Amino acid sequence: MKQQPKIIIAIDGYSSTGKSSFAKLIAEKLDYIHLDSGALYRAMTLYGLRKGAIGGGKIDEAALVALLPELEVSQRPDTFIFDENVEGLIRQMEVSSYVSPVSAIAAVRAFVDDNLHKMASGGGVVMDGRDIGTTVFPNAELKIFMQADDLVRAMRRYREMDDPGTTFIDVLHNLRDRDQRDSTREISPLRKADDAIVLDNTCMTMEDEIEWLVNLLNDKYGFSL
Repeated sequence: MKQQPKIIIAIDGYSSTGKSSFAKLIAEKLDYIHLDSGALYRAMTLYGLRKGAIGGGKIDEAALVALLPELEVSQRPDTFIFDENVEGLIRQMEVSSYVSPVSAIAAVRAFVDDNLHKMASGGGVVMDGRDIGTTVFPNAELKIFMQADDLVRAMRRYREMDDPGTTFIDVLHNLRDRDQRDSTREISPLRKADDAIVLDNTCMTMEDEIEWLVNLLNDKYGFSL
């Protein structure tokens, strides 16, 4: 196989559109690094909950920002806080209920963006989030914006959760609330980059999505997967 170019692929979109699963599979097939910015925000939210900077429906912004210098978050490819694998914990409803306002804090976003730039400095990266193609890597060679019907997205999230106290309606309400917050926040709101290609996967399987990507990469860059 010929040497593939080491480009940056930015995948943005709404919650529970399968961005991370899609990005991980792409990275595996291309032998690229996968980075999930949303998981980093979730890890920071979990850490804030544990340290008392978040809780009771409130976020102590100053206390949370003060925790940043001591926090070590990595992806291996699962998400770790120091040496603890927290991939499952960061998907629970308590974290989901706070992650959107946490991600709207300027110092938090700067912390995450700085780490993402360091991890992606050599190219050959597939990165997913909500502002990758618009803010974090506006010059990414390929930008994809993922969307799907909100009922389909809520069911996907509900099925992946290990939280018996949470109902489908809870998940749906949380998802719609996150859509609203992410799209209207002052700092780096969720939006499609002008040069992003839309992937609506409401009625698509992962196999359909990969076929779509294979055709796109072949047409645009001459990739062969």
